[in-house]
Amino acid sequence: MGLGRYAAVFAPLETAGRAEVITRRLTDAISLGVLPDGLMLPSETELSDRLGVATVTVREALGALRTEGLIHTRRGRRGGSFVCSPADGGRSALLDRLRGLGHGELRDLGDHYAAVGGTCATLAAQRADASDVARLETLAPTVRDGRVASEWLRAEGAFHLELAVAAQSARLAREEIVLQAEIGPLLWLAHAHADASEDAASSHERLARAVAQGDAAWARSVLESHVHQLVQALRPLHREARRPR
Repeated sequence: MGLGRYAAVFAPLETAGRAEVITRRLTDAISLGVLPDGLMLPSETELSDRLGVATVTVREALGALRTEGLIHTRRGRRGGSFVCSPADGGRSALLDRLRGLGHGELRDLGDHYAAVGGTCATLAAQRADASDVARLETLAPTVRDGRVASEWLRAEGAFHLELAVAAQSARLAREEIVLQAEIGPLLWLAHAHADASEDAASSHERLARAVAQGDAAWARSVLESHVHQLVQALRPLHREARRPR
């Protein structure tokens, strides 16, 4: 599937053998539309190779997804496991994720993403060529067009991944892909709140200018502020998710 939003879904797990991690990652991807309705997933063998886990672990995760109604499996020559998108566009799945996080954990997730993204921004400002800058400038404003979680996820993810590519570090690009799968969906749910998308687009545009001007310190500062703004915008949803029912 190459470098992109699908790659984030099927990037190797840091901790192998954990069916619940695979279940969570695929649940986010299906709920947010990264894996669209009707898409046939890779085979169990291919998934186990890509994710770096045993086939039995993948089988357990797929079983959990079937129980949740997020995939259905057909047998036979044209069979396989197919995505069933939820009706609410993924909001319930992400709120469930938020409900399980403490305030400190949410802050730590943002700090981790800001650290990796800040390094990407710094190196991009030092290394990006004209074509990298052009792609960043094209992607920067697209988050304004989002109306649902899947559209914000795609717009944010595409920009941040392009920034990692512009850093010209294969290791950082792989780390960005993993973080997009593990952390990105939670942070980018913040766009459900007023002005968050406009603020994000403005941050992207400033980042693109900083990279174009080769200003590494400015690029890092803008990226870190952008991520921390998303965390702050997410806090009302976090409180809502943790409120006793």
